[in-house]
Amino acid sequence: MREDEEPPRIIDRRSSQRMRAESEPAQTHAMERENTVKEAESIEGLRQQLAQEKERAEAYLANWQRAAADFQNYKRRVEQERAEVARLANAALIINLLPLMDDLERALDSVDTRLAGMTWLDGIRLIERKFQALLEMSGVTEIEADGQDFDPNVHEAVTFGEGEENKVISVVQKGYSLGGRVLRPALVVVGKKQE
Repeated sequence: MREDEEPPRIIDRRSSQRMRAESEPAQTHAMERENTVKEAESIEGLRQQLAQEKERAEAYLANWQRAAADFQNYKRRVEQERAEVARLANAALIINLLPLMDDLERALDSVDTRLAGMTWLDGIRLIERKFQALLEMSGVTEIEADGQDFDPNVHEAVTFGEGEENKVISVVQKGYSLGGRVLRPALVVVGKKQE
């Protein structure tokens, strides 16, 4: 054999198989340990993920409940605004009709007594009663003034006259209210202390 040549190698397959067989239980045990650790990490990861998803679900539920409450408040507000607009429109119409009612009452009060039995006059009186009934059905009430204490919230003093102090002695123009709100104050003559 030459010096630069390597000696032939002899491989004993039985011994390598034996060594492999001896190392396999150790590797299997290490792999099982590794798998157990991975499983534990995986379970812990799943638990964390589950907790995160629960938090997210609770946040979605809270947002949904808030949105539902906001929508209910919105609906209630819209209904209130709608009712208020209807009430204001009704009030505006009634305010515009009150001068017609005043004119009709003044005209009927100034009719000559000789015309009392005329059918056309009775027809106009019926129209006036229907008009008053319509106002009452709409919630319009006449403000009591004659003989009452003067109240600047519902009465408007036009002048002073001789009479009991701070009492309404006569009504110049009737006042009306709708649902507790004054549509038009009563124009009145207020009594003042006699000197």
